Amino acid sequence: MRKLLILLFFCVSGFAAEHPGTDAFVKRAVSEYALQENEVRALLAEAEYKQSIIDAISRPAEGKPWHEYRPIFLTNKRIKQGVGFWKKNHELIAAASKQFGVDEEIIVAIIGVETFYGRITGSYRTIDALVTLGFYYPQNLSSDRSPFFSSELMHYIQLAAEEGLPAAEITGSYAGAMGMGQFMPSSYREYAVDFDADGSRDLWRSTADVVGSVANYLHRHGWQPGQVVTRRARASNTAAMDEISGYNFTPTLSVAQWQEKGFSSSSELSPELPAAVLKLVEKDRNTYWLTFKNFYVITRYNRSPRYAMAVYELSQEIKKGMDKSR
Repeated sequence: MRKLLILLFFCVSGFAAEHPGTDAFVKRAVSEYALQENEVRALLAEAEYKQSIIDAISRPAEGKPWHEYRPIFLTNKRIKQGVGFWKKNHELIAAASKQFGVDEEIIVAIIGVETFYGRITGSYRTIDALVTLGFYYPQNLSSDRSPFFSSELMHYIQLAAEEGLPAAEITGSYAGAMGMGQFMPSSYREYAVDFDADGSRDLWRSTADVVGSVANYLHRHGWQPGQVVTRRARASNTAAMDEISGYNFTPTLSVAQWQEKGFSSSSELSPELPAAVLKLVEKDRNTYWLTFKNFYVITRYNRSPRYAMAVYELSQEIKKGMDKSR
């Protein structure tokens, strides 16, 4: 395995206080992943605790109600620049869509929601983000996600070695997501592709690799090209509101079964089509939606149903813009 490209110009007095849990983490890195102890310790010593990361994870945008979340991403500027991104890279996006079987507008919208087409990729050092959340995850939140971020930190160290990345320098989101498509380290290792065939998977500078990797991610999670994502539903006065999940959008009941429970679609759909139901909090009311396999696939990219709806709605607006410009 190639050496990590880490700055190792430390003296003993220059090391910061050891992060809690360092010894256990290093032991796992060495015994389970055959990483070099001195390199792992040097990288962890380079990492800095960031209170701003703790603050950010404690109030994510995905926690906002839909009527506050939607305006963040559904803007004229983001739609217009999405059309421009699609036009500029139309051959590349078409090739990825054909190879991986993912609708073009969805690929564009994912990149648009994640990083404004590469303009906002995050300014936190990835090592700081993953160490802060892996070793100092706030105890006052509803669930402890420190094991997840600790696992991502282990993936990150391996990724840096595999791809020859400067592990102490890479920047990304406060949660450790990287590049134009905001891949977590485990997703980078598993789903990133070398779509421009230059011998590396570069999700920062290679638009081809970004587009191909986003398409591959959705493909691997079961995207169905050309199929329905979501449709507006009407809820009766006796609708089974207690059967709506706020986090699990696996389509389990059929459209017909949901209709029996009081949720009918506003458009023609096969009664046998598996669906879930989503409630969105608008400013003065709630709206209800039937969601399908492709909606569920988008939630594999980000578990928030509001994120998935923002991607879908942005994709449709960008597609309209493309159609008008042709």
